Amino acid sequence: MHTPHLVPLSKQALAILKQIKQFCGKHELIFIGDHDPRKPMSENTVNSALRVMGYDTKVEVCGHGFRTMACSSLIESRLWSKDAVERQMSHMERNSVRAAYIHKAEFIDERKLMLQWWADFLDANLFYMSRKERSVFRKKKEA
Repeated sequence: MHTPHLVPLSKQALAILKQIKQFCGKHELIFIGDHDPRKPMSENTVNSALRVMGYDTKVEVCGHGFRTMACSSLIESRLWSKDAVERQMSHMERNSVRAAYIHKAEFIDERKLMLQWWADFLDANLFYMSRKERSVFRKKKEA
């Protein structure tokens, strides 16, 4: 049995989901799998899309790499507790004694703030990219 994982969404994520909802039809999932609409899109599909955009998924970026980037940035910002970041990543506590005491903790209020901060951080980075960087980014997207 899978453990439920709550994911608070930023304003930006909600806006994107509203835009793409029209493409999922009557399916329960928004990001449906290629072969079975009852199953979610796989990491392989994400990696395939990245390759179509011109990225080398072995060297530059891969689907799972976005999680790594987010986790590292959130921890290095020192704005958020490690517990909140780990819960957001759905990582399990390895220390069994500690796990017994925090297994119900969701850190949901902190995670809401954290994910809004992350979305704002990404927006700010895109805004402050130089023209040259934006043109390279656009070319990758158009490839």
